[in-house]
This record gives sequence, structure tokens and C-alpha cells, in this order.
Amino acid sequence: MPSPSAQGFPGILADYCRVRLCRALSPHDLSLIRSYLLEGFEKRELPPVAGDTWSWAQIAHASGVDQEHVVAARHDLRPILIVLERELGKGHRRPPTRQRKSRNGPTPIASAGPEQVQRMKPGVKPRPVIEFPAAAIEAWDNPSGFAEALNFHMKRHGDTGWNLHKAIVLPGETFDRTTLSAWRRGRKAPQSAESLGILSRIEHRYRLPAGYFRQKLPHPCRSTTGFHLPGIPAAERRRLAWHLPDDFDDRSATQREEILDWVRNVVISGATDYRRYQAAAAKTRYSLRFPNLTGKRSQARKLPMTDLQSEDFDPDLLQGGADAPASLEAEMTALVRFKTSTLTAFGFQRNGVWGTETASQKIEHLGLLFGSLAGPQTGPIRGLAVPVEQLSMALLIFPSVWDWYVQWRERRRGFYTRWEVEMLHVACALVRKGTGWMRQTPSLAVRLVAIEGLVTEAEIAAARDDWEAACDRLYDHALARSKEIARVARVHRDPFEPILSILEADSPAGEYRKITDEILRLMPDSRLYPVAAAEAVRSFLMLRLGLHTGLRQKNLRQLRVCPKGGVPSSERQLEDARCGELRWSDRYQGWEVLIPSIAFKNSTSSFFGSKPFRLVLPDLADLYAYIDAYVDKHRAVLLRGAKDPGTFFVKTVKTKSKSAAYDQTTFYEAWRLTTQRYGIYNPYTGRGAIKGLLPHGPHNVRDVLATHILKQTGSYEQASYAIQDTPEMVAQHYGRFLPQDKAALAAQILNKVWEAA
Repeated sequence: MPSPSAQGFPGILADYCRVRLCRALSPHDLSLIRSYLLEGFEKRELPPVAGDTWSWAQIAHASGVDQEHVVAARHDLRPILIVLERELGKGHRRPPTRQRKSRNGPTPIASAGPEQVQRMKPGVKPRPVIEFPAAAIEAWDNPSGFAEALNFHMKRHGDTGWNLHKAIVLPGETFDRTTLSAWRRGRKAPQSAESLGILSRIEHRYRLPAGYFRQKLPHPCRSTTGFHLPGIPAAERRRLAWHLPDDFDDRSATQREEILDWVRNVVISGATDYRRYQAAAAKTRYSLRFPNLTGKRSQARKLPMTDLQSEDFDPDLLQGGADAPASLEAEMTALVRFKTSTLTAFGFQRNGVWGTETASQKIEHLGLLFGSLAGPQTGPIRGLAVPVEQLSMALLIFPSVWDWYVQWRERRRGFYTRWEVEMLHVACALVRKGTGWMRQTPSLAVRLVAIEGLVTEAEIAAARDDWEAACDRLYDHALARSKEIARVARVHRDPFEPILSILEADSPAGEYRKITDEILRLMPDSRLYPVAAAEAVRSFLMLRLGLHTGLRQKNLRQLRVCPKGGVPSSERQLEDARCGELRWSDRYQGWEVLIPSIAFKNSTSSFFGSKPFRLVLPDLADLYAYIDAYVDKHRAVLLRGAKDPGTFFVKTVKTKSKSAAYDQTTFYEAWRLTTQRYGIYNPYTGRGAIKGLLPHGPHNVRDVLATHILKQTGSYEQASYAIQDTPEMVAQHYGRFLPQDKAALAAQILNKVWEAA
């Protein structure tokens, strides 16, 4: 047994570790046990007990030492634990965590005072009976961190971990005291519904405002298992969980249904007519896919039997989305090769080249056309039910096919749009004199087959006899039809609608910045939640770089990164890759974005003049600090050892992930998820930065920047500089500069006359 010394318990512990414990524990375990006992002495907190002895399992868990090692050394540990107990003045006999049941039934919680005694009926879970300890420190500050605040208020009320655990945990509950200890050390934080309920009891015990501790949590999200959401698939529960209030399960059924409806309609879908139409149309997948070109095969063919038999399966998936036949895919491959190759094949001519994004878009649009022809005549698609083996690119030579398709789309949506006009322009390009691919490929006519009600044998024979004349007929017809439809085409959606509340502000860019501030406010603790923190920093930088550069999604998504000290790519290398790079500039001592003009969609625009885009990012609002942290730390957390695509923004690599690189769809969804979580104000949770905002993609940031500069300067030319475009494009597509905005800008100058007087 160690004897007391003038050095107190720390001195006793040091001597005992050197003389006895060093023979029972390894140096690593000895260091952990010593730190654990010293921490307990400083906090005046005794190790846990189990019955008449110490709880070796809980001591092992709290100290971080393997349980087997603690149990093996228990005879050597017991004397120093007794000394710790005596030093704290507690005595060797310790009260149990809960009182035993008497013959007359269960007794009240040990911490209840005489006036708080509450009889508990058998089988009925009692409400927590919590004593209110007097505060030893009346004046108190407001610690920012959760662990600091919890420790402060325990010290303020003279509470130990044992007393607090005994006061707030009911008989039969499984909340462990070691969890409370982990909260105090900052190793864990409450996340489940059970843990959040314990927090509410602690707030009640210390007479703190409701939600006091929750506001200080390092990660405001919580586990989806804490909510009672019967009948809702797991994937949807994950989407909903972030947007549900902590007391969701405690609310009435009517309120819960109201909250779910609001989240689904406003946050998830967007609550616009176009979003509703889009959601309904997405359920009927009819497009043909070209897997050898896109790498994506039909989802309907990949569904396992377990999905087909589940209650959540959507039967509309079986009505379309099949893979194109090999013959049609070979023809599509020839078209794509013609439009994307560096040089055309001998004997062919072309006008313009498709980039990767354009080629992908044209494949998708033509897949929709052929999918509508092959779709069933009954059901929501109402296609022509043409066997897929009879489909060929040569069918596009007949005006009747195009007429049927544009009218089918009008019946499906209810009106014509510019989309039909653009498709007819594609038809013109395919048969244009001299450069049209179909005009130069008369061999396509070999696979033509008559289709009842659409193409006759006589029309096929005429096309085969005079392919040039058939091309001329389609060109004249498609050109005339495009002009007719252009006169009646309607805008199928207002591109400004999701961000209207931002554009109506006096400072649209300043309003949008509130989303980035909200991300920082809800930033998780990277020590406890490294992946969640990395995702939050990535979301923050997506929006910040979008606001500073005004880049299109493609250029922002494909932006490479060269860390400090690395060798940046040359302009020639970036031109060959058709992408830009974020690198550290020693000359300007800042992070620089360099993108060759050829990487832009409008590379021939007068804005570039064949010169690269170069911008040194401003070191404002800790931008450089977050870029450095992302490049040095968070980006590796997201990659999780997967192959690095070299881009600045990378996806969170998961078990089923094939690539860490973003594509057009996943980057859009990442931006949209950020606006859903941090942008849309949620009246039920208090999270979200902007009232009236709807989910949107990265392209809307260009609208925000152009409108902001227009409201500040009235100059379309300066607005075009912010988004690398021309004043005409800003006036036509990006700037929302209303007459009242123009009048207000002029009034600022005219009103000075009266102010001077």
C-alpha cells in the first residue's frame, strides 16, 4: 500500500508507477493509466465500481487500455485506487449507482430529494426526477465548445461525473457513464436521439435554456435511427434527417406530417411547377442508352430480383431505359467519331467539332428520340412501340419522324419550348450540304424498315434512289418547322426562380455569401467527425470559388490542383487536357486560377481573345486558410486511399465508389445538397441562411454575380467580366436587371442634387 507523502497524490502515483505498476503494465499502458488517474484526481472524479469492487471494464474503456491488460493488473491497481479515493476524501465505501428494489416495489431515483419522491408503477417508465444543485459560481461566461461548456457547468455546480450520471439516468436505461466521460474529454459528442434526450435532462438540472448544449455540438447532424419514420425507405430517411427538428418524435402526428410535407416539397423537390413535372417525368424512363459510348447500361436490366420484389420498387422503370441494339450503337459511334476526332476520315468534311460535354449531350438527346419511338403505346410514355432492332439513324432522314417527335413532346409537356427548336437544328446539321454526316453516309439507307403510320415503303425507296434529294427535303422542312415552333415556344421554367430571394436583395452576392457563413457556423469538429468536416470544407470552397471566379460548372469541376511546393502544369499541358489548375503563385504570393481559353465553352468569345483566364484569389474571410487545410488534410480524408483524379474537388470515396472524380450530374447534386442543407432557411430547425431560397445548381451563381454588378454599376460590360462572357449574353440570359433597379441606380445620382441643397 502506498503511503502518503508531502507531494500529494501526483507524487504518490509517480512513485507507485516507478516501483510497482511498471512491472504489471507496458510503458504505453502505464502512461495511459497514469494520465487517467491524474485526470480523475484533478476533476475529483472517482473510477467506476461494479458491485463491491472496481469496474475494470469501464476503467479500461475510459483509459484506453486493453481490458485484458487491466484485469491482469487489477491486484496492482487496487491499492492506488484506494489511495485516490482517500485523497479525494470519499472513503472506501461508495454508494451504488442505483438503489436496490425493496419488497414493496421500486424506489425513486437516488438523486431525488424528499419533495421529489415519485412512486413508479410496475411496467411504467418514470419521468426523470432531477435535483437542482446550488451553483457554486453565480457569475459565468459562455464557453463556445460543447466539452468546455459541460465541464464548466459541472464545476460551477460542484457536480461529479458519478453524481450527474446518477441524477439523470433512469432505472433500466443503458446510458453508460463512460459516454458522459467521453463527452467531457471531447472524444465523443451526442448524436443519437437518446443522447440528445440526456442533454435535455442536463440542461434542466442546471437550469439552462432549452437547447443550450445542442447549439454547441461539434456536429449538428444526428443519426437517422433516432427518428421514428415508419414506411419511409432508408435512402429517403437519410435525406430527411438533416432537416427534421430534434423534437420531431415528440410532436403530434399532424405536426410531423406537416414537417415532412414541407421538407419534401420545399427542400428536396424545390416546390416549383417545373420540379413537380420533372419528378413525375423521371419516373417513366424511356431513353435508349449507348453503353459503349457512355459506360452506363440500362438500369432496368441491372436490377436484382431483390429490388424487383421489394415494395419500394417503381414499376415505371421497366417501361424504358433499355440498351440500344448493337447496330444502332455502331451508327451512333460513327457519328460521334466523326464529330469528335482530331481529323475527319478521308473524303469527309465537317463544320465544327464536338467537345466531350457536347457529345455526351447529343448522345442523350438522340437516345430520348429513339426511346420515344420504342416506348410502349400504352401507359404514361405513349410511344410507337417500334421494335428496337428496326431503329436506325437513317430514320432521321424523314420529316415525318421529326414531326411526330416534336408533337409527341408537346403532348407530353403541354407546350413547345426552345428544346424542340434545338433538336430541329440538329436535324439540319446532320443533312447540311457539304458537311452533314448523314448526307455523306448514304449507306445508312440499307437498314431502313417501314414503320406503320410513320414511314412507308415508297418513301424508303425514294430515299434510297436519291439520298441527296431526301437530305434536301429534311433540311428545308426542319428549318421551316424550327422557325414556326420558335414563334410559339414558351419558357418551361424560370431560371431565376430558385434564387429569386437572393436576386431581389440589394447585394445579391452578399446575400449568397450567407450560405458560406452558415457552413462555417455548423462546421463539424474534424477530430470527432473527420469525413463530415472534410465534406463541409469542400462545400464551403465550392461556393467560395464559384463566387470569386464565376466559372461554369465544367471548368470548376475539372479544375486541377497543384499543392504548394509542387510543379505546376504548363499552359500547353492544360490546353491538351482542356482544363484549368489552381496553383500557388510565388510571384503574387497567392492562390491562382489558370485556365486556357480552349477549355471554355465560349472559347471563341471576344472576352478571351485567345488568351488564358488568370485570376489570383483574394485572401479574404480566411479563404487561404481553408484552401490550405483542404489541400493538406481534408482532401485525403475524402479520397480514403483511392486513386487521385488530380482535380481540386473530389467525391467522398465509399465502398462502392468507382472513381473519386465528379461528373456533370454528381457535381450538380453536391452543389444542390449544399444549398439544401445550409442555404434554405428551415423554420422547424432554425438552420439555413436565406428565407425563400430553393435548391439549385452551380450555374445560378453566374446569375447572382451578373445581377449584383448590374445593381451596383448598371454596366452590362462589367457584369460580363465577372462570368467570362459578353454583354449580350448577360443581357439575354444572366442579369435580372428590372426597370425599378435601373431607376433606383439613376436616383442615387439625381438625389444628390437635393441632398446638397
